[in-house]
Amino acid sequence: MSSPSNRPPELCPSPLVPEVIEFYKPQTYSSQVSLGYLMRRIVTLLSQELDHAMEPHGLTNAQWLPLMKLSAGQAHTAAELARCCELDASAITRLLDRLEDKALCQRIRSSEDRRVVNLALTEEGARAASVIPGVLCEAQNRLLSGFSHAEWEQLKSLLQRLLDNAQREFSASMLDLDLDSKEKK
Repeated sequence: MSSPSNRPPELCPSPLVPEVIEFYKPQTYSSQVSLGYLMRRIVTLLSQELDHAMEPHGLTNAQWLPLMKLSAGQAHTAAELARCCELDASAITRLLDRLEDKALCQRIRSSEDRRVVNLALTEEGARAASVIPGVLCEAQNRLLSGFSHAEWEQLKSLLQRLLDNAQREFSASMLDLDLDSKEKK
């Protein structure tokens, strides 16, 4: 049997492309222990808790993220906010309407370019945004109850690797789908 160093280069695994291990197999697959199911359940439970925890502050789970993004200066227009929050234009418009109705943000037409509408937090919006980090920390710390600091660091590292894999593997798939649909036109 040849060692990896004796194999022709085309047969050697690339150090840049990790070996794919089939952790899941159709014969033994159970959705109750799949990554997708477990992650979705965690996100659902956390979202429900955040809805409950944000309620005394007059916010919903859908509203805190845009407020935080605006507060941090990560978005200045509806289009930027939509990208940051991974929402489509119509969803961000409805969300901004609700935030404006609550006097938490305002749309301000640019004096340099009348086509541009900037977003700004009101004083009330800035106050609401200031409580969000504390609510998020409390909920996430409760979620991590029983974890050691080392386990927390390892979990973050593993989740980051999983995110990196998803972005690499699934973004490429989406590009392939986009190219296929353009070729058919």
